[in-house]
Amino acid sequence: MVEQAQDRQVVVVTGGTSGIGRSVAADFARTATVVVVGRDPERVAAMSAETGVAGVTADVGVRADVERLADHLREQHGRVDVLVNCAGFLKAVSPTTPLPQAEEAWDAVVDANLKGAFLVSQALMPMLASPGGRIVNISSIAAVTGGSGSAALAYAAAKAGLIGLTYSQARGLGPSGITANAIAPGFVADTGFTGDWPEERIRSIVAQTPVGRAGHTDDVVAATRYLASAEASFVTGQVLHVNGGWAFGR
Repeated sequence: MVEQAQDRQVVVVTGGTSGIGRSVAADFARTATVVVVGRDPERVAAMSAETGVAGVTADVGVRADVERLADHLREQHGRVDVLVNCAGFLKAVSPTTPLPQAEEAWDAVVDANLKGAFLVSQALMPMLASPGGRIVNISSIAAVTGGSGSAALAYAAAKAGLIGLTYSQARGLGPSGITANAIAPGFVADTGFTGDWPEERIRSIVAQTPVGRAGHTDDVVAATRYLASAEASFVTGQVLHVNGGWAFGR
């Protein structure tokens, strides 16, 4: 096992090669030892080369991959201080999607967004710093709104399930001094996630946002930083809505 500097946290970010996950990983890399997890080996390698973080290629929805990830972390680092479950994607499932295609998309979305967070959390729990460990699950505004369109059935359900997982993790891990919280971002413009959305749809979303702008990955990074900090040791089982006021009171 490689000895870690005592003042540097070990931070694991799934989905850390793009979008919010990439920004979170790059930010933590300034002060922590960061391991990013992604499915695409080329993107993992590129992220490592560009930012200096360590990378592991794994599909978080596949138990064998997650077990291999856990073995690697145990061997190389011995502990995990912060786990950010950010892996996920959206595949369209609407009320009119034919059942075979709907099931295929549902399984893929739930595996990536919900099952993956569950598997990685379970596998890494024995390594989480106790006390002081942090789990931050990246959910979505879709968990409370159902999404901004009609095609988010699987995604909204998976992200809502992630909030339920967070609540249960907080209750179970609290006695060990480990916190678990979720972040529910609203529309975040600079992730590439919504690159094919019509400009009219984006303008409509911004018009419904009280602060009058789209979100940025830096907004989610700041929220993640807080929930992962020592100052948030009395905050657990919470959902931090980072959406500019688009939805609140939930």
